[in-house]
Amino acid sequence: MIEIGILGSGSMGTGIAQVAATAGHIVHLYDNNPSALSRSEAFISKIMARLVEKGRIDNTEAEIIKGRIHYETNMFACSESSLVIEAIIEDIDIKKQVFEQLEDTVRPSCILASNTSSLSIASIASACKNPERVIGIHFFNPAALMKLVEIVPAIQTSQETQQKATEIINSWGKITVLAKDTPGFIVNRVARPFYGEALRIFEEGLADAATIDWAMTEIGGFRMGPFTLMDYIGNDINYTVTETVFKAFYYDQRYRPSFSQKRIVEAGYFGKKAGKGFYDYAENAVNPEPQKNQAKGEEIFWRILYMLINEAADASYLNIASPADIDLAMTKGVNYPKGLLAWADEIGIQRCVNGMDKLYNHYLEDRYRCSPLLRKLAREGKGFFK
Repeated sequence: MIEIGILGSGSMGTGIAQVAATAGHIVHLYDNNPSALSRSEAFISKIMARLVEKGRIDNTEAEIIKGRIHYETNMFACSESSLVIEAIIEDIDIKKQVFEQLEDTVRPSCILASNTSSLSIASIASACKNPERVIGIHFFNPAALMKLVEIVPAIQTSQETQQKATEIINSWGKITVLAKDTPGFIVNRVARPFYGEALRIFEEGLADAATIDWAMTEIGGFRMGPFTLMDYIGNDINYTVTETVFKAFYYDQRYRPSFSQKRIVEAGYFGKKAGKGFYDYAENAVNPEPQKNQAKGEEIFWRILYMLINEAADASYLNIASPADIDLAMTKGVNYPKGLLAWADEIGIQRCVNGMDKLYNHYLEDRYRCSPLLRKLAREGKGFFK
């Protein structure tokens, strides 16, 4: 069984370490902060105890899994690893420095992977003398529970690296999808309207957060409404990803961040972890009840769904991923009730085109431009899967 190195012992790095150790690997979890490593070790022990309590594993197996994870303050401990996954701060300059240092630490055959959610893999790889062994391997939080992993080869990545990385992650019981090295990859690109259009509706005063969340869960069948989900993810994180994608797409208006969310972040209302976000999480807090108006709820749901389908269609049109992988990513990565492109086929492509054109004719904003692929399929009477 190969050794795995992980850089960064935050929630993501710790989760990936748990997954790799459970799959039978010796794991070297590196962090230059001993306190962070201690927190990580305590968290792993807590998770193992919970799994034993639930009967998922026994005490012996829990101890074996914990024993496979080595907490390291020296990067050289990863030197014998066959795969190293970086899960540190989302700062391109820092990542490039780390990869440059890492390349001189590990064996020439070692695969170097970044868990970045939206930064350029090609840029990270450019810091290495042998960029062909660099790849994106993007897990979703919590890594131990979420099945989806995006495999993101850079233009420099060799086919051998891509194949080996995919085989390793598949062997961990994960579901992999192949994504083009573009901002946000699949999930963080296609999901932007779920937040962005909800925020736009909120800012226009058409509905409050509770009503929008009600429409998307009760009418749309989504597990969480957009405002509940932004509070759960952390508004600071969600806003930063939106801002990153917006800049990376040369300020395309479809990805424009929201001033309402920016002010929420500036106020320190990060969401559940801070005790307050769009909702108040204090013990005795009373949050507004949704206005359960069916007509208004339908209008909200269809507007957001059309925007999501349009974004998914454009991802297919621009070869970000195959239609099958796009739908798999959205159902397994963010638990959407249906694959967006299969959903488009179900309701009718022409209906999606009409929905986008109605929005565009009302606002006359490029934000609401219809994907050329939707128009083409509608003209030809075709669908994404039929």
